[in-house]
Amino acid sequence: MKTLEELEKISKGEEEEKKTGKMTISIGMATCGIAAGARPVMNSFANEIRTRGLKNVDLTTMGCIGMCKLEPIVEVYDEDGMKTTYIKMTADKAAEVIRRHIIGGEICKEYTAE
Repeated sequence: MKTLEELEKISKGEEEEKKTGKMTISIGMATCGIAAGARPVMNSFANEIRTRGLKNVDLTTMGCIGMCKLEPIVEVYDEDGMKTTYIKMTADKAAEVIRRHIIGGEICKEYTAE
């Protein structure tokens, strides 16, 4: 649960970046995300992280962010806390995000909302 102060910062676009020193992949696993296919996406990310031996990547889940038509949604935070949001993800796209973004440092712009 966010505090009122945190919510006000978010509404003003001043949300603090998540700085962990690791990359974090967060997958929308609310009912809308699961119904849209988030579980195979989560499994694909987990499998890629495990088989490639990626130690600098955390895999987490998040709830609904209110963009159900764009699910499955994945947020990737780099080591400095900068966020990239991927939309309408699939298991194949997840493997590509690992290869190109997580390992190669190239954002897969064709899978973002921009």
